Amino acid sequence: MIPIRDENPVESPPVVTRALIAVNFAVFVYELLQGPDLSAFVYRWAMIPLRFSLALHEGSEPVSGPALTFLTSMFLHGGWAHLLGNMWYLWVFGDNIEDRLGKARFVVFYLLAGVVASGVEYLFHAGSRAPTLGASGAIAGVLGAYALLFPGTRVLTLMPFFQIVPLPALLVLGFWFVLQFFSGWMSLASSLTGGIAWWAHIAGFAFGLLTVKLFERRRREASHAWVE
Repeated sequence: MIPIRDENPVESPPVVTRALIAVNFAVFVYELLQGPDLSAFVYRWAMIPLRFSLALHEGSEPVSGPALTFLTSMFLHGGWAHLLGNMWYLWVFGDNIEDRLGKARFVVFYLLAGVVASGVEYLFHAGSRAPTLGASGAIAGVLGAYALLFPGTRVLTLMPFFQIVPLPALLVLGFWFVLQFFSGWMSLASSLTGGIAWWAHIAGFAFGLLTVKLFERRRREASHAWVE
């Protein structure tokens, strides 16, 4: 079940969504240019739970360094498929959330969703040496917000056997969330994650669902936002 596009026009150009996509692509290209230094680059800027734990409890380094990775890790990706999958979901759903929240609020919302997602992932795997990276947690926040604000919006969705079917956003995103939740619990039961931060996805979605109303512009403010 892959969303192709939604039938939900926006009132203003999604410049922040486009900028986030551009930054993620630029950072990934920079990763590719690291060559043999890529591992060191990832270790420095990805969120590695054990690194943060050692800094927090044993003073192995200043906490500020690994704490910063809760933010920087959301701009790193582990491969083209990882990057393209994340950016596609941001492209399909991000513009409407940006439109509803406003540019500045959307930036804050997106970054907070990513940080919260990384934080929850850390709580579940505080002793892991595996780098956690990717925009999935932040984008999951966007998906949670979309599910709450536009549940009935039709989303053209690629189904098995290459059928494209219009489905309600709540069904598409609800299916996505159930898959993440089931996979997250299975990863705890088996102690295997398959390299995917399921709990970051779950936490990001829950953050978006529960907090987007706090970031939403008031109707009057929204109606005058572009009359200056």
